[in-house]
Amino acid sequence: MSAGIERTMLPLFPLNAIVFPGGRLPLRVFEQRYLDMVKHAIADNTPFGICAIRDGAEVGAAAVPYTIGTRVIITDWDMPQTGILHVDTQAQERFVIRSSHTEPNGLLVGTVEPVSTEAATAIPDDLLLAAEILRQIVTEYGETRFPAPHDFDDAVWVGYRLSEVLPLKLHTKQNLLEMNDSVERLRILSEILKKQIN
Repeated sequence: MSAGIERTMLPLFPLNAIVFPGGRLPLRVFEQRYLDMVKHAIADNTPFGICAIRDGAEVGAAAVPYTIGTRVIITDWDMPQTGILHVDTQAQERFVIRSSHTEPNGLLVGTVEPVSTEAATAIPDDLLLAAEILRQIVTEYGETRFPAPHDFDDAVWVGYRLSEVLPLKLHTKQNLLEMNDSVERLRILSEILKKQIN
């Protein structure tokens, strides 16, 4: 373990979805283990982790997640009917799972370390089209989907938001989440956009 890297215990929510730092992800929670997890998170104002499923399913036996996920906090919640919670989450930093165990109720708990935050990076001129396309998407979807602040000059922010909104396969999004080179991520996304446009 690297010096200064802090390991923490984090409840994990394996999903067929990925959220990138700074993003929003609404969740519909109905399984008892996740209802308990979310209630604790609301009561104690504590985070949990969202990880894409590498093997298994969202419901039933504990799924095997990818080792890189995103820590989230709950920003709002509602219980429209008994036994179903709707929660809005805000993504914070990425983490890596170093080990995990399954609680008696089936909840997966990981021992995690934070992944270093990517520093804001200027967008190279040849990739500015990606930022412009994202600007149009944000204008179309509005503030509820893309709450301010927006940073269309930052390759990290633009890459994260495009990775979330484009219709990409789960493993492709996972690869983009795991990358630590914001310009390379944006270059990959630009190539995907060019194929969709042509």
